[in-house]
Formats: sequence, structure tokens, C-alpha cells
Amino acid sequence: MNQFGNDLLNVGIGIIILLAALVVGSFVFSRLTRFNDWAEIRKGNEAAGIYMGSKLLGLGIIIAMVSYSSHDWEAMLIWSAVGIVLLCLVYVLFDFLTPKLNVCEEIAKGNKAVAQLLRAIILGSSIVIGTFLM
Repeated sequence: MNQFGNDLLNVGIGIIILLAALVVGSFVFSRLTRFNDWAEIRKGNEAAGIYMGSKLLGLGIIIAMVSYSSHDWEAMLIWSAVGIVLLCLVYVLFDFLTPKLNVCEEIAKGNKAVAQLLRAIILGSSIVIGTFLM
């Protein structure tokens, strides 16, 4: 196979890994919340949309950094999974450290201020986690 074909195959495999990680990450994050993310988004809850979009963008950042530094697909899959777990731990830790702020309840009520706060935490943490995993 020529170099272009090889590169094209690698891009295809990378996209499949990205999509798989986003689906798995979305599922795992949805299990952590005490409301149905997708039902809230379908109802037009902007806070839920901001929050879910932030989680997916954060996972994308981690996967991008992992793919940049990985030399094979197996390592990329493993480190992407580690990134998903670490990002989930950040969420759980934030929820634990802020007992007066019921994150899930506020997002379900449509509180965009809480969604923006979570976006900053998720994206900032994703950059740091991605850098650690490089």
C-alpha cells in the first residue's frame, strides 16, 4: 500500500477510536449525572446542552493529545480510557467538594451559570489531563 493509502487508513482508524471514545465517555458521564442528559437537551435545556457539549469537547481534547503522542492504536485506546476515567473523577471530586451546590439539580433546572462553571472546570481539567497523558 502506498504512503497515502496508509495515511488514509490511519486517519480512518483514528476517527473510529475518537467516535468510540466519545460514545463511551458520553455514556459514562450520563451515568454519573442524576438526570437524563439527552432528555433535558431534547426539552431545550441549554444548561444541559452546555454541560454535555463541554464533556464531549473535553474528551476530544484528551483524545487529541493522546493521539498526538501515541505511537500505536493500542496505546491510544488505553490512554483515552484512562483520560475518560480521570475526567469522570474530576467531576465526582468537584461534586463532592461542593456539597452546597447540587450540580445535577442546578443543570436540570437550566442554571446556565453552573453549566458555564462546569465548562471551565471540564475544559481546564481536560487540557491538564491530556498534557499528563502525552
